[in-house]
Amino acid sequence: MTSGKSESAFRTISEVAQALDVKPHVLRFWESKFDEIQPVKRAAGRRYYRPEDVELIAGIKHLLHGQGMTIKGVQKHLKDNGIADVRALASGAKSKPEAALNEIGLNRRSKLEAARQNLVQARILLVGEDN
Repeated sequence: MTSGKSESAFRTISEVAQALDVKPHVLRFWESKFDEIQPVKRAAGRRYYRPEDVELIAGIKHLLHGQGMTIKGVQKHLKDNGIADVRALASGAKSKPEAALNEIGLNRRSKLEAARQNLVQARILLVGEDN
């Protein structure tokens, strides 16, 4: 967020809504659905979001809008993987499932490469190195 405030400063609901490109009423709705979102409330109920709140909300937005998950799906994801995992999504870090998928992909790639090498060796034995 480039609002002239320090990175550790609290943000108003308007600032968070603008930074994340969502409406303030959506943030209030998400607060009702996700107990993990707990902004500081001052006099007259005015909300102030800490940087970690903003990261969590950005991660929730990514799961809802970017990944197409339902609210119940995101609630389950939060329960199973924790707040830190969802916050990490906001900063571009990979979640545990994505990291596992990448590892599976690397294993498959190495197995395919080994199979290709075996086929090359078999071809050399059958046809010869000339062709």
